[in-house]
Amino acid sequence: MSTMRTVRVEGERLYDISIGPGLLADPVRISHVLRGRHALIVSDSNVAPLYADRVEQTLHAARAGMQVARFVMPAGEQEKTLSRFCQCLDALATLGATRDATVIALGGGVIGDLAGFAAACWMRGIDVIQMPTTLLAMVDSSVGGKTGVDLAAGKNLVGAFHAPRAVIADTTVLRTLPPRELCAGLAEVVKYGAVFGADFLGWLESHASALAAGDDFALTEAIARSCLYKAEVVSRDPYEHGERALLNFGHTFGHAIEAEQGYAGAGSQALNHGEAVAVGMVLAARLSSALGRASAADAQRLQVLLQRLGLPTALPAGLDPQALLARMRLDKKAEAGGLRFILWDHAGLASVVRGVPDELVLDVLRAA
Repeated sequence: MSTMRTVRVEGERLYDISIGPGLLADPVRISHVLRGRHALIVSDSNVAPLYADRVEQTLHAARAGMQVARFVMPAGEQEKTLSRFCQCLDALATLGATRDATVIALGGGVIGDLAGFAAACWMRGIDVIQMPTTLLAMVDSSVGGKTGVDLAAGKNLVGAFHAPRAVIADTTVLRTLPPRELCAGLAEVVKYGAVFGADFLGWLESHASALAAGDDFALTEAIARSCLYKAEVVSRDPYEHGERALLNFGHTFGHAIEAEQGYAGAGSQALNHGEAVAVGMVLAARLSSALGRASAADAQRLQVLLQRLGLPTALPAGLDPQALLARMRLDKKAEAGGLRFILWDHAGLASVVRGVPDELVLDVLRAA
């Protein structure tokens, strides 16, 4: 990866997504977005040993007299809890973080969500700089300002919209990413092609082998294109009142799978977030076909692409369709009038569909 790319997110709050190699060690870039002299690095037990020292050195180089502390929590979706959130707030209190302090979210989606939520709540809102270390976080969760934690009842049920001051995506960190995590991020990349760009979906099909192999050029291009799609949508719909909901393609099914499996993806047989979304997108495409909105051939095309990228496309064994349906009813995307799904009319064009009959959803789940 030899070229640095910048994507501007407009709207109520302007910020840049910087994509390129070596950015975690670039004090000039970070100095432009630091306002105060307190910084809390929030990371997990997998990422902190690899990159926290580097980021702390960069912060000190960016501004003399920086007071830097760390909050390092165990890795895994199961740790994205109110308890860990409170511990993060305690770390800010111990640091003596002022209103111009900055939270540095160094990690994957779990860290970005929890650290961003802590930043949103500390003194009613301080800056957060997202430094995503997974492909999934680079193309999805670090962009757009969605933050939150999980409850036993469901994923991301407690949270806030809190836009970052900047997103700094150092692409060199992807070289240390386990293959399973790289593949999980590709699911979210595919989502952008599925709902916004048939041309991008075709590009992904042409470069599937390179992406699955971790090719630097292909990944950089995929990240930049994905961020551009999300930036455009977030700029127009920052609080998900309309078009931004399309970014949830596959997520109603996927979140239900994650919740029913207990968020146990890391290091287990259960699906992680990207894998659950991959299955969810296939189920959503099949539901689109069952409703007569899209052809079965489109669903098959999506399934083949996801499989080429090393992702699962079938519902894990042992999951009860009725239990999954109950999870969907509690999902934050549900409405009083019934279930709401993001479905597609064909590859590259999706829409919000309300009032989908429960029995049709169950038929799709049973068939999977």
